[in-house]
Amino acid sequence: MQRPSLEVADIFLKHGAAWRDSHRGHLSLSQLKVMSAIEQCRTAALGGHVLRCDSCATELVSYNSCRNRHCPKCQSAAAKRWLDARQADLLPVEYYHVVFTLPAPIADLAYQNKAELYGLLFDVAAQVLQTIAADPKHLGARIGATLVLHTWGSALTHHPHVHGIVPGGGLAPDGKSWVACRSGFFLPVRVLSRLMRRRFIEELLRLHQAGRLRFFGELAALADGACFNKWLTPMRQCEWVVYAKRPFAGPQAVLAYLSRYTHRVAITSSRLVAMDERGVSFRWKDYRAKGSTRHKTMTLAPQEFMRRFLLHVLPSGFHRIRHYGLLANGTRKDNLALVRQLLEVAPGQVAATPSSDERADELPNASPPTFVCRHCGHAMTILHCLMRGQAIRAPPPS
Repeated sequence: MQRPSLEVADIFLKHGAAWRDSHRGHLSLSQLKVMSAIEQCRTAALGGHVLRCDSCATELVSYNSCRNRHCPKCQSAAAKRWLDARQADLLPVEYYHVVFTLPAPIADLAYQNKAELYGLLFDVAAQVLQTIAADPKHLGARIGATLVLHTWGSALTHHPHVHGIVPGGGLAPDGKSWVACRSGFFLPVRVLSRLMRRRFIEELLRLHQAGRLRFFGELAALADGACFNKWLTPMRQCEWVVYAKRPFAGPQAVLAYLSRYTHRVAITSSRLVAMDERGVSFRWKDYRAKGSTRHKTMTLAPQEFMRRFLLHVLPSGFHRIRHYGLLANGTRKDNLALVRQLLEVAPGQVAATPSSDERADELPNASPPTFVCRHCGHAMTILHCLMRGQAIRAPPPS
């Protein structure tokens, strides 16, 4: 694949060192690691291989990737592996897309308490979905959900929200039948929003009382309980945005959606337009505008671009994709087997395209090649391994 004309790594390499020096002591270790990983990704610093095509004899150097989950270059392979695994989980039912968003003031607090409040957003969103779905007035069933955290808006601002992919139905309380939701309608958004607001604020107060929240800068005064309660008053009265989209057009549309969202980073290189004396220009979508006027170009100083990009570095070990209810990791296999039995569907019947493992089973003596020639599509053989930091001074030994 041809290298984009401008990458996030180019911006970091040109402006990152000076910016790190000017912000010494104000960047977290995780942010510094992300910058270093992106700068070194697919360069000699990480080592690599010298390859030769088995068909056309083309030789090239392939440098190793950093595999950092915030790196724009390293997500396609991870997304493919994850999607292959999820393909086997699909059911022949309608799927719905639900989005839970934090109000801006709480989003500001979440930035100072990422692990606590991002985790709380996950858990409360899942609890709200399961609680309303279990209510006989709405569905009266146990449901499952896959939730994905995004922390950015299109302009790279801090905008934490979770995307939920939810099958349109669930198991009856006795586990003996499948309860489908009304066609084209999942759960009432207003009810989801009100319960989301109440439960999140309740849990937020518990975290404050337990001393598990940190407050800095303009939010420092919120460490006082009375001040925090007063600050929450508008949050109890405003509308919390919960958005439910119409059902996907079949299971394959669910996979297509997941392929775009699960391993996305704050900005991809394809959205970058230019880096010049004016700054870094990139394409973004203004959702407040209508029609074609939504698509705009923004130019930021390189320092501001890097600051915004690093807003979205997640805490170490934090899982940004989580499964709940019927799809929870510990019970998913058994639950899906029961649902398929009730729907009279054989395992794997829903998937329209085989997974990579299934394709390998069809050709038991031929596993997919690790390296493929960009010119003719044939497999490439490793001639020589390059150690980390090793410069290429001459052609590799034959």
